[in-house]
Amino acid sequence: MKKKLIRMAALSAAVVAVTAAPAAAQSAETSASTIVLLDNVFVLICGALVVFMQAGFAMVEAGLTRAKNAAHMMLKNLMDFIVGATGFALVGYHLAFSGADYIGWAWQWASPITPATGAENLTTPVHFFYMMGFAAAASTIVSGAVAERVKFSAYFAYAIGISAFVYPVVVSWVWGGGWLAGLETPFVDFAGGTVVHVTGGMAALVGATILGPRIGRYDEDGNSTPIPGHNLPLAILGVFILLVGWFGFNGGSLLAADLVIGQIVAITALGAALGGIGATLASWLTVKTPDVTLIGNGVLGGLVGITAGATTLSIFGAMIVGLLCGIIATNGVLLLDRLRIDDPVGAVPVHLFCGVTGTLAIGFLADPDAVASGDGPAGLLYGGGMSLLLAQLTGVIAISTFTAIGTGVLFAVLKSIGQLRVSVEDEMAGLDLSEHSTPAYNDDYVEYDEDGGGDIASIEDLLDDLSWADETV
Repeated sequence: MKKKLIRMAALSAAVVAVTAAPAAAQSAETSASTIVLLDNVFVLICGALVVFMQAGFAMVEAGLTRAKNAAHMMLKNLMDFIVGATGFALVGYHLAFSGADYIGWAWQWASPITPATGAENLTTPVHFFYMMGFAAAASTIVSGAVAERVKFSAYFAYAIGISAFVYPVVVSWVWGGGWLAGLETPFVDFAGGTVVHVTGGMAALVGATILGPRIGRYDEDGNSTPIPGHNLPLAILGVFILLVGWFGFNGGSLLAADLVIGQIVAITALGAALGGIGATLASWLTVKTPDVTLIGNGVLGGLVGITAGATTLSIFGAMIVGLLCGIIATNGVLLLDRLRIDDPVGAVPVHLFCGVTGTLAIGFLADPDAVASGDGPAGLLYGGGMSLLLAQLTGVIAISTFTAIGTGVLFAVLKSIGQLRVSVEDEMAGLDLSEHSTPAYNDDYVEYDEDGGGDIASIEDLLDDLSWADETV
């Protein structure tokens, strides 16, 4: 449903200037071809940034969990790409862009240069590649919320379900010409604030609730016992990777190389910055210190919040949304803790709570002049009445409900057959060893005996046992 905005000014002017003569017609055709080429190259580059966001998710999740589960966290994020690409290619992409109101199927692959459905300047492979990155992102949001106690096989099954069915159906409703796009006042979600983040965030909430908290997270009286992550620098590195990747996530969602990209990316950066400010203030007020994990999540919350309205919010509207989402991301962590819902990385507050906030904020703050053509939707505070806000609310409720039912059934079935959660012994040992027999971290020293044999040892034993070497020198 994304409206076509201003094409590249210089190229457009060239086309207009040369349409009066036969030679000019050839120049116009060349210019049009150049625009198509630029669009495809630009979206491919943005798609690569979106795929690289998986590294950011992996860093954040591994850093905010314990060392004994780090390899498991890395593998789950890798599987999100592997399964997401495969499931979306064979099933999901064709559901997403079938053109049906609610659910349908239309095979999309044709020749390598066939125009994509709903993006006439992109080839189908380029459009698929970009959208595939979004499918993997929606799937990976759940990874952090169910960390440190979910079976790898269960996560594999979930990743297939969301990338091949749940997420594609949501896409079809909004970006594939479905019923939400066809409302009298169409539902607005430019880059996936609800389509990607509310979908992934709701699935994360359902998964974490059905799975239950980690052993030791709450005592028998319900009191909270924090379980710190093992590597905060790694987590913040992940935040920076996600920040940079988000410029492709939002900027590329225009699906065209257009001058308005600069505004989209600038507003995205401001959403992140104000999210960090909001989280800093909220952290100081609630936990009495600028907590690094809460502020990192505040930046991500600001990014999520600005995603739906990156072309419909003014610079000041974007700053308001970012600030609000930073506060919500921080207080959302505390809320889940009171409800005894164990979300080790804060995925639910960042993606679900901030995704809902940013999407509904459009109903209030959508500025018609924020769109380059000057004919965008108007929010309640810009004289647009209640229609856009009601459309936004309808979309959020419908997508949240569908996702909760779809993923809830999947998680419940896995739990009923004993395939959702690892055993107590495996959880205590750590999933790196119990699920994969591969620890993320190994000692980098060995004990040598006089016969040249080696074995892992403590540094104290190593120094003691190497005393024979001093005697022989």
